[in-house]
Amino acid sequence: MIDLKLLQKDFESIGKKLQRKGVDIAVLQSLKLKNEELKKAKADFETLQALQNSMSKEFGAYKREGKDISELKQRVDANKVLITQALDVQRVKQEELEKIAMGVANIPDDEVPDGKDEDDNVEIKKVLTPKEFTYAPKEHWELAQDNGWIDFEHGAKLSGSRFSVSYDMGAKLERALINFMLNFNGSRGFTEVSVPHMVNRTALEGTGQLPKFENDLYKIEGQEMYMIPTAEVPLTNLFQDEIVPYDLLPIKMTGYTSCYRKEAGAAGRDTRGMIRQHQFHKVELVCITKEEKSDTVFNEMIECASDILTALELPHRLVQLCAGDLGFGAAKTVDIEVWLPGQNQYREISSISNTRDFQARRAKIRYKDGKKNRFVNTLNGSSLAVGRTLVAIMENNQNEDGSIDIPEVLKPYLNMDV
Repeated sequence: MIDLKLLQKDFESIGKKLQRKGVDIAVLQSLKLKNEELKKAKADFETLQALQNSMSKEFGAYKREGKDISELKQRVDANKVLITQALDVQRVKQEELEKIAMGVANIPDDEVPDGKDEDDNVEIKKVLTPKEFTYAPKEHWELAQDNGWIDFEHGAKLSGSRFSVSYDMGAKLERALINFMLNFNGSRGFTEVSVPHMVNRTALEGTGQLPKFENDLYKIEGQEMYMIPTAEVPLTNLFQDEIVPYDLLPIKMTGYTSCYRKEAGAAGRDTRGMIRQHQFHKVELVCITKEEKSDTVFNEMIECASDILTALELPHRLVQLCAGDLGFGAAKTVDIEVWLPGQNQYREISSISNTRDFQARRAKIRYKDGKKNRFVNTLNGSSLAVGRTLVAIMENNQNEDGSIDIPEVLKPYLNMDV
């Protein structure tokens, strides 16, 4: 949730920043109005409470002095009714404010370039040079079928479209990639954490998936429980409504989970293959840190994810997202896109985002800086999407006969010499 005090203090400037991200100025004006109404409701309550305290003291004095208290008692009782009414008004105004505020995106950093969509994103650099093929490289679904690694037909038979079944080396490579990524992240100082794949509504509100993206989530019927869309949700919410000890920061975590998404907003996109599935494996990075260390940790996370791809000898590039392409909760994001020769283009394989204190305000994650409680900064990023990494290995390491070479760093995880 954005800082409402900051919006109230500098409405014009913050409004312009949010408009870069596509936020309607009318929504911000409504948010400002509701904030002013809440402030007035609180002030009205405090005035009545102060009057009640004053009359209570007067009531005690009257009794000690033996004065008639009947008229004063009537005023005290009447004021109690007004206090109850004022509390109800305050509660309603608070709910109205939060309902609007929970749907307002995070403020983009000043360094984020202007732009409407992915066409306006800015390439930072390329890492490794794509291989030149002397033949037309196949796409991953052809290679998967030829090698018997991935079965899309039986995945659809079991669960519907956008599901798959992995066999033999395909399944072993997924497991090898997960172990390799977790170990790599651990060597960079990220503590491995295993978390539930189902979370409550509060957790998803804390990281910003709810209420805005409810249609993309799988909900457990009859319960306020959801399948996680990413490990970011449970990892971040481990510290929900807590004051984290100062000495523990930064907290750097990595975790593997399956992820579950309806992909309601991606109808018709990447319907073939493993690029966009309803269930997929991902290794995630999450960091909880102080504001002054936020950018340092952000760069460490980008480097960690990029270095995994380099270790796998997969060409990729780093791209800074423009304001219009930023995610709902992100203040800034760098995407890592891996080269897919079968598609002859770079495709996203990781998205590293700094949410500043946006998620921390929603999830009430704080730390004590001296005597003052401050909101932490939270960061998250894929390191990496396992299925897309497997896709990249298949397409970049394919041979003319359809066989696929295994990256050297994965061979120890597969007990392979060749």
